[in-house]
Amino acid sequence: MKLLLDQDVYQGTVRFLLELNHDILQVEEIGMAQASDEEILKAAKGQNRILVTRDRDYGNLVFVQAIHVGVIYLRLSLAHLSRVHSILSHVLEIYSQERLSKSFVVIESTGYRLRDLPNSL
Repeated sequence: MKLLLDQDVYQGTVRFLLELNHDILQVEEIGMAQASDEEILKAAKGQNRILVTRDRDYGNLVFVQAIHVGVIYLRLSLAHLSRVHSILSHVLEIYSQERLSKSFVVIESTGYRLRDLPNSL
């Protein structure tokens, strides 16, 4: 899975995704640590990557402002990190890159919700 990780993603999650052999890129690696959320979404789209973030503001950009990019929103605290990682791993196993690139996924300790992006399917 090709993923772009926002600067707010815990380093434990970065390591977890690397251990699962996903193709990850962190926004810092491409000089976008100070970029706006909109610029980060456009970078993810341009590189055919799914954005992984803990920033809830991306929902507004994806659905209201119609910047259609796949996003995985991790809604978690450090206390629930291992449970969220387990659910994240499951989501990345059962859905394809193509499917997730057309979805907004919320992952939390109790499960996940996948919502299709408008005009994506």
